[in-house]
Amino acid sequence: MCGIVGYVGGGNVYDILIGGLHRLEYRGYDSAGVALESPSGKLSVYKTLGKVSNLEAFCKDKDTDASVGIAHTRWATHGEPSDCNAHPHYSEDGNIAIVHNGTIENYKIIKDALTQHGCTFKSETDTEVLAQLIEYVRVTNNCSLVDAVREALKEVIGAYAIAVIEKDHPDTIVAARQSSPLVVGIGDGEYFLASDATPFVEFTDKVVYVDDGQIAVITRGEPLRLLDLDNKESNVDVKKLKMSISQLEKGGYPHFMLKEIFEQPETLRDCIRGRVVEGGKRVILNGVFDNQEKFLKAERIILVACGTSWHASLIGKYLLQDMCRIPVEVEYASEFRYSNPVIIDRDIVIAVSQSGETADTLAAIKIAKKMGAFVYGISNVVGSSIPRETDSGTYIHVGPEIGVASTKAFTGQVMVLTLLAVCIGQLRGHLNAEQVQKLGEAILKIPAYVKETLKLDKTIERLSLIYTYAHNFLYLGRGYSYPVALEGALKLKEISYIHAEGYPAAEMKHGPIALIDSEMPSVIIAPKDHLYDKIVSNVQQVKARGGSIIAIVSDGDETISGIADHVLKVPDVPECLTPIITSIPLQLLSYHIAINKGKDVDMPRNLAKSVTVE
Repeated sequence: MCGIVGYVGGGNVYDILIGGLHRLEYRGYDSAGVALESPSGKLSVYKTLGKVSNLEAFCKDKDTDASVGIAHTRWATHGEPSDCNAHPHYSEDGNIAIVHNGTIENYKIIKDALTQHGCTFKSETDTEVLAQLIEYVRVTNNCSLVDAVREALKEVIGAYAIAVIEKDHPDTIVAARQSSPLVVGIGDGEYFLASDATPFVEFTDKVVYVDDGQIAVITRGEPLRLLDLDNKESNVDVKKLKMSISQLEKGGYPHFMLKEIFEQPETLRDCIRGRVVEGGKRVILNGVFDNQEKFLKAERIILVACGTSWHASLIGKYLLQDMCRIPVEVEYASEFRYSNPVIIDRDIVIAVSQSGETADTLAAIKIAKKMGAFVYGISNVVGSSIPRETDSGTYIHVGPEIGVASTKAFTGQVMVLTLLAVCIGQLRGHLNAEQVQKLGEAILKIPAYVKETLKLDKTIERLSLIYTYAHNFLYLGRGYSYPVALEGALKLKEISYIHAEGYPAAEMKHGPIALIDSEMPSVIIAPKDHLYDKIVSNVQQVKARGGSIIAIVSDGDETISGIADHVLKVPDVPECLTPIITSIPLQLLSYHIAINKGKDVDMPRNLAKSVTVE
């Protein structure tokens, strides 16, 4: 959600900023802009509504010579999408320019106070208010830009990642963060700044993750400085970035989403590597074994997540309860943080987030830690906020996910939750050595089974033509397949804009069955499991009312295959592993329907990859 890019160095500033904005397009946005400062101190802001390509066209005849620059892709919060509300924003006197991710909750109070001091505003944004406040503090106190930013941020309530440049200092960017990601790249005589590392991965692998409450002072020819709002300096901890440029390219696929769907055999193999050992006899997660006492004494596990990660967490509930025999609750992080939760010191809270930056999940973590819980993180992005805020955790290691609709991150999260359940189950003595080995051997085969399932692609592409113009879908599943139904419905909604609902199949009789007719297709997830006979009954109920049925079934299925209109057969795997396999056809179905409708599957409207504001 929104993206910041900054650059100080000897390269072509404008080209680097524009290239960085393109890399951040996957985060979701509605407008884009750049602020460029020339060596002589001329400060120019160019911004437009729409895509980064619109900004490039706008800048074709503009002066883009610069020694330092900041850029932004905006996702509207305060003020509608427009040229005026796009970032960067000037202070009223034109001395500073700012880009900002996040929301300033008390912006109206600050704006009213500044108005009384004679400030006027051009936009509807909270960001312009912050620009005016910084400049007001700088002029009033006759202080440096760094000190002005420090003092201004002490008055701010909310979330932010900002980058500020000043007319009189064409070699410096002052940046700061609070609950919104920011990373600095250190090159050879140059610095990069961005919301994540994707804009500068081809230039450097040395990064510094800015912490909450920190200000980064980035000046040409000088060491990077990190300080807090009280002007106390911190050590600069340089990390090595583990990301390649090839991971950020489509690799011959027409869309990132399709590439990421087809990467899943490899990403799941990466996720499993080094964790299922001795041919499947043991499952090892360092985050668990380093904290054995916590997991042995745990009386309850609470999973907190949002969106697709919440669906993965629902699967995690089944896994943990089945294998560990411990009570498990699953909460939307956005509801958990405001629900006055009851937490005790023997609770374990597991926070699940692909980006590691989800604002509601981060807030839930802070509440849980404050109340004494042990907090475990499951994330994909190394160095992101959630791994740094939690007590321990596990990375899913599926590589950068560019498509906004999550695919490989979902299956990676489910795989890590499976490994976690096996690991805790064996630690607590609820799984014996024979059970662990049987599960471990099956887990090691999952990448091959996913590869086999992907062979359904052409069949699903043809099938999608029949259902492209349906107005509603119903997705049904039971047990482990219920969260898969929710995830399948979400994927269709996200990228094709078709209304779809996921339901426990047995609940269909309690309302949704009234909707079923010849124009309401049902997607039924029905692998061979202990609830198979029950879902056969649900399939017959849909068929009896004239509903069209697409069924996901296990190889060898005969009963449902004889009832459904369309059947997609997937490899027969242990019940606890079916969600990974059955989710693949649903990803492909949503992709092909959206393509048939001419939708932008990588950047669906109104959505952002990482939701870093409430």
